Amino acid sequence: MENQKIFVINGGQVFGHSGGRFNNTIFNATLNFFKSQPGFEIRSTDINDEYDPAQEVENYVWADVVIYHTPIWWFQVPNGLKKYIDVVFTEGHQKGIYRSDGRSSANPNINYGTGGSLHGKKYMVTSSWNAPATAFTLPGEFFGQRSVDDGVLFGFHRMNAFTGMKPLPGIHFHDVEKNADIVNDMKLYQEHLTNTFINQKQEHEFLSNSNN
Repeated sequence: MENQKIFVINGGQVFGHSGGRFNNTIFNATLNFFKSQPGFEIRSTDINDEYDPAQEVENYVWADVVIYHTPIWWFQVPNGLKKYIDVVFTEGHQKGIYRSDGRSSANPNINYGTGGSLHGKKYMVTSSWNAPATAFTLPGEFFGQRSVDDGVLFGFHRMNAFTGMKPLPGIHFHDVEKNADIVNDMKLYQEHLTNTFINQKQEHEFLSNSNN
């Protein structure tokens, strides 16, 4: 079986009082995880470094899975990651990320969002928050019992859907400023990666072999 190609993006921006340390830790844990496992190839980008938009487009086209690591600032991704997406996706118009918005002049009311070029590929997102998990789950708390994925990251998920990619289960880290538990977070993340990429891969290979 061919190696699975993983493209990892570190959106943990160095800005103001933020050194991007937590997301850098997650980013490095991801790289180390895949480097230690057979059957994977890996590329990576840190949005704090200079990048070539054309090469970044090629990374998306090359990858089987794109992994985003991002903190949440003021209920959005950081400006550096947003700029990266704007620049790279604009470069990727008719060059591998998307062809059009999917509509035709014959009937412009339908098929919006179906012009992506990355069908068959998947993505995963991790996010980190000052907000505790209970802010999303308890009645009367700030996010009105709406999850990260259905709330703040809804637009982010639609952006990836526009390209044709499908989501893998993500993981969200809460209360990382006031009550960080890096050891436990890293343990949970390693388990998440193992379940998502190793256990699922082994199950897929077992089913494939059983059907042969």
